[in-house]
Amino acid sequence: MAFESDKTMFEIYREKDFNKKFKVVYYTELTEHNKEFEINAALNGETVFSGFLKDLRKEDGKAVIRILLKDMNSSERALSRDEIKNKLDEYLA
Repeated sequence: MAFESDKTMFEIYREKDFNKKFKVVYYTELTEHNKEFEINAALNGETVFSGFLKDLRKEDGKAVIRILLKDMNSSERALSRDEIKNKLDEYLA
């Protein structure tokens, strides 16, 4: 049985400085070891999209996000929020 809390919070962002790469952070998977660094990196970037992945489909959703990041980084262009939402819709909580 899936519960409302069975979801993973994530954010796709673009670095503002350095190489302006698109990246993702999965907030609910951070540990004490990497939490501060990852949150600061996302805060220093520009949010492209954020949401929650259903834990039951999380790995499939992450695979789609990897493809989205690869495409955006190779074209150096962010997809619109609607384009990202359409590609992730079945995985979003």
